[in-house]
Amino acid sequence: MNYLNAKSAPAREDRLKANIAFGGTCADIKNRIKEGCFSGKGCLNLADRRFTQTQGCQFTLSLAILNTLRNAVIIMHAPIGCGACSINNVGVNQTLKRLRDPLAEGVIWLSTNLDEADVITGGERKLREAVLFADREFRPETIIVANGCVPALIGDDIDSILADLDAQTAASIVPIHCEGFKTKVMATAYDAVYHGILKKYVKKPDRREYIAEPDIEKIKEQYRISRNVNVLNVGSMSRQDELELQRLLNAIGLNVTFIPCYAEPEDFEYSLESSLNVSICGTHDDYFVEHLKEKYNIPFLVDTIPIGRKNTDRWILKIAEHFGFEEEARRLIELENKLLDESLEPFRRTLSGKSAFLAGGEVRIIATAEILQDLGMKVIGFKAHHFDQFIEPIFDALENIDDVLIDVATNQPFEQSNLLNRLKPDVLIAHVGGNNIAAKHGIPILPLFGPSYNYMGYSGVYEVARRLNMVVRNYQFNKKLSQYTRLPFKKEWYQKDPFTYIKNPDAV
Repeated sequence: MNYLNAKSAPAREDRLKANIAFGGTCADIKNRIKEGCFSGKGCLNLADRRFTQTQGCQFTLSLAILNTLRNAVIIMHAPIGCGACSINNVGVNQTLKRLRDPLAEGVIWLSTNLDEADVITGGERKLREAVLFADREFRPETIIVANGCVPALIGDDIDSILADLDAQTAASIVPIHCEGFKTKVMATAYDAVYHGILKKYVKKPDRREYIAEPDIEKIKEQYRISRNVNVLNVGSMSRQDELELQRLLNAIGLNVTFIPCYAEPEDFEYSLESSLNVSICGTHDDYFVEHLKEKYNIPFLVDTIPIGRKNTDRWILKIAEHFGFEEEARRLIELENKLLDESLEPFRRTLSGKSAFLAGGEVRIIATAEILQDLGMKVIGFKAHHFDQFIEPIFDALENIDDVLIDVATNQPFEQSNLLNRLKPDVLIAHVGGNNIAAKHGIPILPLFGPSYNYMGYSGVYEVARRLNMVVRNYQFNKKLSQYTRLPFKKEWYQKDPFTYIKNPDAV
């Protein structure tokens, strides 16, 4: 899988045969997986739409990770509008960074502010000036240059410029090639970020050799490393999520380090002192852990995401099996499940029988659906940003979902609005930032994730249930909104099949 000799990571539609346009049932999806649609035998990755309302951009998704890194300055080599989403991250990132380091800075970013003249003459001069200014003004440990569409289209030789500047700056310089136009699967952004991290940050740490006889310190160090686990966090996790997963793995005797979000550059060096890399989400991490296995022979686990009781049970047991700690893990799981059953009983009385629609990242929505089934709710629909091979193990925790509709669409709010109008769920659980149209349907909405809430592990199941209970019982704002506002699409659209515009000859 070694792509590190290339300038940038390949697009997900090429590497993983990922799909962004599909309409059908969960049974259809599972059958396509069995037929080998991700091994080149199927053609779902070639699906598209005759009409597209919106599309995700890997540049902005790359920034969602890069903005979390500590001791770093981000330079957006692009027009000023690219990366404006970073403004929304300022407060959250500063707070979450300081939970790890009280002295951490907030998000520091610059833009080369490319304009019409730069499209003709090139933006290389502005990039040089921005890098030198960032090094002189902020003295960061690292300067990260995220490359937008414009410099890629006009042919700026970014790698050569940054290689030249690397010798002139105190900071190390990391290029991230995340041009939005190069892929329709915005999750390629994760690979783009990891590509830069693997090339510039990941290297054997300069540890001193122990000389003490009989090398007792060295033996202690090797024992510590033998129980180290890297848990690869995601930007949609909260600090509470991290503490919950740390609590569970500590309980079976393991040490935990979280990367890449909110890490320092040095943390990636010491990430090699680990016995196992554990993915929270395969969609997020496979590029990184596959390369570490190939280059440094560190084993990895990419399976399910620890959201929901069954998924958390499975996640802990898979990790425990690697270390031979199955007995400890089963005792922990038994105790946690007993406590969870007692705490969920009041919420089941309120939520049982209610229907739900989930929209967001493929792995996360399927996993979250298991919490809903645990509470006695009925899952009636999904809308996933895309789907690939990592969706397969997540289905195992769900029951009776073969007939449930699933829409694979990166954004495309017109399709979701049609489905909500058709299915009329009692509650919507959806990606933050995209719920303005959904609210006009008068449906109570629970965000799929949030920076200050716990969703993962056993305590996450309780928190989701508690907040769902509040949302379902009081959603007067959305009710009033539906009475006094109009949906943005014509009535004729709601009478059409929601998958009308998908170009896929094999779609059901």
